[in-house]
Amino acid sequence: MQELRISVIVVVQNGQCYLSKAIESIIKQTHQADEILVVDGHSTDNTGNIAKSYPNVRYINQQGKGLANARNTGIDNATGELIAFLDHDDYWTLDKLEVQIRAFTNSPNIQYSYANLKLFLESGCKLPNRFKCQQFPEYQVGRTPGTLLVRKSLFAQIGNFNPNFIIGCDVDWFARAKDDQISAAYIPQVLLHKRVHTNNLSANVRTNQEEIMQILKQSLQRQRQ
Repeated sequence: MQELRISVIVVVQNGQCYLSKAIESIIKQTHQADEILVVDGHSTDNTGNIAKSYPNVRYINQQGKGLANARNTGIDNATGELIAFLDHDDYWTLDKLEVQIRAFTNSPNIQYSYANLKLFLESGCKLPNRFKCQQFPEYQVGRTPGTLLVRKSLFAQIGNFNPNFIIGCDVDWFARAKDDQISAAYIPQVLLHKRVHTNNLSANVRTNQEEIMQILKQSLQRQRQ
């Protein structure tokens, strides 16, 4: 099997505090990515200079607004056959790409793979109200772009991230992939460390819940068809 090129898309907005750790977790992978694209959503801090300080990073100014548009900008500019995603405030385990490439090698027919993630609380931050206990679970299944490795061709098949969803564009994409019965591999291993802090987009609980309900309704309609 010919080795597939990997593009990694990092989306960021005012991420100067965390961006370097995210990029370095990509650079230090045991299986190297072929390109790293940082898509900047109109940052007003030092984000741009940090991204540009890495010679192997392509820095792209986002066209439009929102998380979905940022990811879609990365997809449109990516040259790899496989695409991975990382939010600027999270970081990967160093074997993330190696483990997932192995899954594609062992099961050439899969279109994407995903894995477990582990939450951690940003130092100095109080636990947000949406979390019911003081201790995060050891891991959880990560149906989120940060654990995803996906064939670029799949976006042409089922569509990109839907910009009509402010927060739920990730949930919507995974729901469409599931409803279309896209072949996937679940890897029961923690490959993503996801930071919890006061500025997480998902902290907007009301918008998140409203979008999830809309996504569930759309999913049920697709299944009935």
